[in-house]
Amino acid sequence: MFLITLTVAALCGLWNGLLVAYGNIQPMVATLILMIAGRGIAQLITDGVRIQIFYEPFAFLGNGWAILPVSLYVVAIVFVVAWVLTRKTSLGMFIESVGINARSSFYSGVNEKRVKLFAYMFCGLCAGMAGLVASSNIRTSDANNIGLNLELDAILAVVIGGTALGAGGRFSLFAAIVGAAVIQAITTSMYAVGVAANALLAIKGVVVIIVILLLSDQVRNAIRRLAAQRPKPV
Repeated sequence: MFLITLTVAALCGLWNGLLVAYGNIQPMVATLILMIAGRGIAQLITDGVRIQIFYEPFAFLGNGWAILPVSLYVVAIVFVVAWVLTRKTSLGMFIESVGINARSSFYSGVNEKRVKLFAYMFCGLCAGMAGLVASSNIRTSDANNIGLNLELDAILAVVIGGTALGAGGRFSLFAAIVGAAVIQAITTSMYAVGVAANALLAIKGVVVIIVILLLSDQVRNAIRRLAAQRPKPV
């Protein structure tokens, strides 16, 4: 069951990679299409019914082990694998090169299409793992609600981690982990003080806009100009 799920997730990532690398479709559009279509296909397969899962070994992913949740161990393993691939092999340099400037990478001898395919397949595999953990946590296969609006949390995590949206290339895995922890802390705190779920989405959207503006060159240049105009103390 796990192998089939992860294989399908990797194939979905491969599909996105084909659309982006060979179809020249904008990444945001390609992934948005599969997000919507994939949820619809899943609802067709399940007839829109929430399927309760009684298989006890499956519930292990959503439980705790040795005090900590099992999902933290999964995150640690994926982080180590991703860190080794991107920081201890040439693959990481190729990914950053293609992300910064795909055309220059191509003229430098890098097969940028294959690099994109691998990146999207790996992201699909990670999404499949996240889906297994989320489904195991509630012991239910809910094609309509599982993972709903989590894309905003993912964007916030990488943006807080210092990855500039649209710029591509340079990234920090550890900073993204810190960003995800910050987002989870904010979410838990908001729920603890009684903030409604819909209001929390609005707050996250505002945070995304503010962070993106702060990372933009126009806002940075404006801040520098304002700082330069301040009268110097005598």
